[in-house]
Amino acid sequence: MKINEVSKKYNVASDTLRYWERVGAIPAVTRDAAGYRNYDQEDLNWVSFAICMRDAGVSVEYLIDYVSLFQQGKQTVQARKELLNEQLESVSERLAKMQESYDKLKYKVDHYEHIDKDYDGKMGKH
Repeated sequence: MKINEVSKKYNVASDTLRYWERVGAIPAVTRDAAGYRNYDQEDLNWVSFAICMRDAGVSVEYLIDYVSLFQQGKQTVQARKELLNEQLESVSERLAKMQESYDKLKYKVDHYEHIDKDYDGKMGKH
C-alpha cells in the first residue's frame, strides 16, 4: 500500500507518516525496487499502533523509545512493559479528568432540561 493510500485509510497526513518513520516513532517502512514506501501489514500495524498511542496522548518521544526497545529484541520485554504501564497510568489519569468534565457537562445539560419558572440566574452546582 502506498503512502497516500495509508494516509487516506488512517486519516493521517503523509508528512506525519514520513516524520514518524524518520524519527523512529515507527520502524522503517518496506520499500519497493524503486525506493517508494510500500506499506505491508506489519508496517500498517505500526502505523495503527502509533495513531492509537498519539490519540491517547502518548508523546512521539515515548513512541521512539518503545520502537527502539522493540527492535532490540526479547531482552527488552520488561522495559517495554514498564514504558507502556507508565503511559497506561497517565492515560488513566487523563480519562478520570475527562469523565469528571463529562459528568459536570451532563449535569448542566440535564439541569437545563428541568429548569423551571423560578430560575434565578445563578450558576448553581458545577
